[in-house]
Amino acid sequence: MTFRTILVMTALIASQPVLAQDGGNGISFHFGLGPESSPEYFGSDDNELGVTGSFKLERLQFGGLSLGGEDRTGFGFGGSVRFISERSADDYAELTGLEDIDPSLELGGGLRFAQPGYKLFADVRYGVVGHESLVAEIGGDIIYRPTDQITIAAGPRVLWGSDDYAQTYFGVSDVEAGASAFDAYDAGSGIISQGLKAEATYQINDDWGLIGTVQYDQLRDDAANSPITQSEDQVTGSIVLTRRVTFGF
Repeated sequence: MTFRTILVMTALIASQPVLAQDGGNGISFHFGLGPESSPEYFGSDDNELGVTGSFKLERLQFGGLSLGGEDRTGFGFGGSVRFISERSADDYAELTGLEDIDPSLELGGGLRFAQPGYKLFADVRYGVVGHESLVAEIGGDIIYRPTDQITIAAGPRVLWGSDDYAQTYFGVSDVEAGASAFDAYDAGSGIISQGLKAEATYQINDDWGLIGTVQYDQLRDDAANSPITQSEDQVTGSIVLTRRVTFGF
């Protein structure tokens, strides 16, 4: 079953109303699905159209355990998830001779700090599926709410990757160099990219919303110098329709 299939199935489940008492045990979250334009692979100078999803926890209540709820200020902790699609040399002629890279799922979390008008975060994730290496991401947003329905957030992002991560996506082994048009290249740990992310949310009603996102990343250090990299400038944009889902238990 592909990741896209999972997203579609989850969206169909999310479309079914499941009600729970707000004060009892249960979970509420916002799940989204929509089109995305993103680089064909890290370092590509062409974009492709695909499907992306979103997930945001609103409230989790189970006995004495309570997460989420109203907007919180000050320090806190949060989870972090990122999915990276596979890279297949069969799909891109310029990558002929390079080994395929399996899809990766990164899980982790980190520290949050929020105040009215802005928020900061620092996350560490590990590739539990796929690249099996460490990445760290820091960033922040300035938040503006012109109306009760519209929220605009924008701010910087910096991504760091370990040796294994950098070599997986930007390195070229001796064997690959002999079978491709690229010279051998050892990519080491360091800053992978830095950039800016802007997001606008329109809350249609209590259950439905729209999220538009644009992110610009500039590859840095070994990632930028890799022979695989055709462009240091990477732009991703998406529009996601979200649905609030509530389960009681």
